[in-house]
Amino acid sequence: MPHGNETRLYGDSAYIDQKEILNQLAPKAKDFTNKRVSRSTPLTDADKETNRRKSRVCAKVEHPSRPFKSIYGFAKVRYRGLLKNANHAFAMPALINLDKWGSPLTGQVRPA
Repeated sequence: MPHGNETRLYGDSAYIDQKEILNQLAPKAKDFTNKRVSRSTPLTDADKETNRRKSRVCAKVEHPSRPFKSIYGFAKVRYRGLLKNANHAFAMPALINLDKWGSPLTGQVRPA
């Protein structure tokens, strides 16, 4: 959710229809959403390269959420109550960090 002081808004082509809403939420931000492809108007090589550059920025935000969805099965939230779902969502990043970075922590603490 934009806070209003953004200078750029990145997104894939699904956000093209949301331009009015994004302009209201962040009026100072420039729109850097990818251009949409259609059969009648294919993208030029320059547009494809521009979309690639924009996608690199989006990937840095999207790729860290992969363990949530695919590895640990947090793609859909089951109805268990708001508090339980919130606790699960807040505990998941801590568990992922332990899984990812925990092995260096199990080494020797001080030299003998």
